[in-house]
Amino acid sequence: MNLNSQRRLAAQVMGIGETRVRFNPERLEEVQEALTKDDIRSLVKSGAIAEKAVTGISRGRARVRQKQRQKGRSKGAGRRSGTAKARTPSKRKWINKIRAIRDELKKMRQSNELTATKYRKLYRQAKGNLFSSRRHLKEQIERMEE
Repeated sequence: MNLNSQRRLAAQVMGIGETRVRFNPERLEEVQEALTKDDIRSLVKSGAIAEKAVTGISRGRARVRQKQRQKGRSKGAGRRSGTAKARTPSKRKWINKIRAIRDELKKMRQSNELTATKYRKLYRQAKGNLFSSRRHLKEQIERMEE
């Protein structure tokens, strides 16, 4: 049973690709008798000819890959294009660092580990790029107290 011409006409009538045309297997005789676009239209209306849903591209594999990358996999030298500075600009590094240090200073001030004057002095030093991390800041404070 060759239904190529019916498939082609149905695709034209419905405005879809030929691969998306689906014939009802129980009504194939009716479909085979259809020769004109008008016949096809009536079969589409009655449900003998239908269109298949559009198949999208699954993001499942992409999600799995993304989850692995969050863990640090697939990020080796062979995957990298761009220098370290291009991948995380120096300004972004500075922002991350200064926010962490200022956050630590605020916590210490709120828990009364620092006086207002000490806090202000350390804040200015942090702005001047004296501390490389939270740990470095804490070490410096311990040295000040000795």
